[in-house]
Amino acid sequence: MTGGRFQATPIERVRDYWNQRPCNIRHSTQPVGTREYFEEVEARKYRVEPHIPEFAEFEKWRGKKVLEIGCGIGTDTTNFVRHGATVTSVDLSEKSLELARQRIKVYGFQNQVEFYQANAEELSKVVPARPYDLIYSFGVIHHTPHPERVLEQLRQYAKPGTTLKVMVYYRFAWKVGWILLTEGKGQFWKLEELVAKNSEAQTGCPITYTYSKSEGRKLLEKGGFQVKEAKVEHIFPYRIKDYVQYRYVKEFYFRCLPEPIFHALERQFGWHLCLTATIE
Repeated sequence: MTGGRFQATPIERVRDYWNQRPCNIRHSTQPVGTREYFEEVEARKYRVEPHIPEFAEFEKWRGKKVLEIGCGIGTDTTNFVRHGATVTSVDLSEKSLELARQRIKVYGFQNQVEFYQANAEELSKVVPARPYDLIYSFGVIHHTPHPERVLEQLRQYAKPGTTLKVMVYYRFAWKVGWILLTEGKGQFWKLEELVAKNSEAQTGCPITYTYSKSEGRKLLEKGGFQVKEAKVEHIFPYRIKDYVQYRYVKEFYFRCLPEPIFHALERQFGWHLCLTATIE
C-alpha cells in the first residue's frame, strides 16, 4: 500500500492525531511524567516488542551522534543517551515532545539531547544539516503523506559510513490479515483505509502505508542509501481486552505454539519491517 491514496492528506491531521494520544502514553498507570511512569512505559514497550533493543543496538552508539526521527515520548531516546550517545530527536507532535523532554529531565540527560518539533518531510528547514553516525526512525515515516521526501531529507544528514535504521509496517503481516477479517469483514477493496484506521492503539490514524520487502528497499535506495538487511519482526500475541488491563494473556491460537515456531511465524508475517542501510 504505497500508492498515492494518502498524499493529499494534510500533515496537520497527522500531528493532531498524535497530539490526541502520543504513542505508548497509556503503557503505565503511574502519574504521567514521574520516574515510575517512564520506567513502566519502558518495561511494557520492550516486553511487547523485545526486538527493538536488538534492532536499535543502543550500546553500539556510545560516543556517537544519533538523529532520531519520530522520538514519541522518548523511550528509545533515553536508551541511546543512557548508553553514551549524543542524540538529536525530532517529532511532529508537541504533546509527545513535552513528555520526551520530561523523561530526559527525570533521568538527568538534558546535556545529551536536542529536541526539535518538525515535519520530517521538511526537516532541513528546522534541524541544522550536519552528519550523524546513526539515523534512526522506528514506526514513523509510514505515517507521513510522502515518505520518499523524508528519505531525501535524511540524505542531507548522512556521510560515508552513516547507518540508517528504519522500521515501517510490513504489507504481508499477520496483522493486515487480522484487520481485513475482523474489522473489515473481508472487504479487501477497502484494505488501505482499514489498515490505516486500525494500525495503532488509537483508531482513526489518517495515514498508514505498508511495504513489501522490495518496496521498503526501494524507498531507502531512492534516498541514496544501500540496504544491508531487511528483517520482519513482531506479532502481537495478547488478548486486547486483557492487555488494556495490564494483563498478558495470549490468544488461544498462540498459546499452543512453541516459542521457536511462534518466532519463525514472526519472521514471515510480522508487522515490523526492520531495514538497516548505510551510505558508502
